[in-house]
Amino acid sequence: MHVLGLPGVFRRIDRQDLEELSPKAGERLRWVSAWQALISRGLTTTEASQALGLPRSTLYRWHKRLKVRGPKGLEDGDHSPRRRRTPTWSPELAQAVLLLREHYPRWGKDKLVVLLRRQGWQVSTSMVGRILSTLKKRGVLKEPPRNGVCASRRQHPRPYAIRKPRDYRVTQPGDLVQVDTLDLRPLPGVVLKHFTARDVVCRWDVIEAHTRATSTTAANFLDALLRRMPFPIKALQVDGGSEFHAAFEQACQNHGIRLFVLPPRSPKLNGHVERAHRTHIEEFYDVYDGDFEIEPLNQALSEWETIYNHVRPHQALDSKTPEEYLGSRHPASSPKPHLSHMY
Repeated sequence: MHVLGLPGVFRRIDRQDLEELSPKAGERLRWVSAWQALISRGLTTTEASQALGLPRSTLYRWHKRLKVRGPKGLEDGDHSPRRRRTPTWSPELAQAVLLLREHYPRWGKDKLVVLLRRQGWQVSTSMVGRILSTLKKRGVLKEPPRNGVCASRRQHPRPYAIRKPRDYRVTQPGDLVQVDTLDLRPLPGVVLKHFTARDVVCRWDVIEAHTRATSTTAANFLDALLRRMPFPIKALQVDGGSEFHAAFEQACQNHGIRLFVLPPRSPKLNGHVERAHRTHIEEFYDVYDGDFEIEPLNQALSEWETIYNHVRPHQALDSKTPEEYLGSRHPASSPKPHLSHMY
């Protein structure tokens, strides 16, 4: 069914009526007028409502309000409940709540109800909450002003590290290397710190274990990272751990390496190195039966690092090793030929 003439119907509404109405009421008036115009042309009420795309019951309701009260009847009415809950507590109970809250200004209904019951009041937690809300609305209870003392954990200044810029592009090996630590608990009461660095382009990993995760050990790991990565490193990305402050940050600055720090509670942004941790746990630590003294452990990790970078196929690299991937896609960054056939 094709309906013509609706714009003219909408324009013929008294302009003064529209100016006195809210936008919503004016729109309702236009719909009712259009609906009546269609009915006057021979359409049934159902056909007219279908043509306008509005429920017939809604149009009937608006039309009735228009007949009874005029255009003003199309304004939104008061939707508040007809019957309101009247307070069932006594003035004495309200005063007791007020006194307790003024004495303990930061305590809520859950704590105040316990104190009230200790005083002999038979009261529910929800009632205490309603009393507090009523006292606030009446202006009897006012929240105390904060004194401005900040007791949250102090953020250490980062003189060099910044958030990774949105426009920073990662296309070549070394453009971004993610670094993170992992807690190792090989024996009861023994905690070691495992460092992993992963290049996000070619998945080349450098790994080491240390007895502690301090900024000094992290700086030493950076030296190892620079020696064992086969390409220059332009930027590192770390979380906000204390080991990546101070000496580590200064070492990055000395080497001219950009240092990006993650926002709080966002390990997913370091997803490459997080996945590397899982691989090294499952494929090395879960099958390692050697000594967990630092020197022999790092010797074993060095052998595993060689296998990982030169022998192990990577599904993310089309079943190539990081060494093969560099040779085929980034030959300028490729390391010298390695005796991978020995493994």
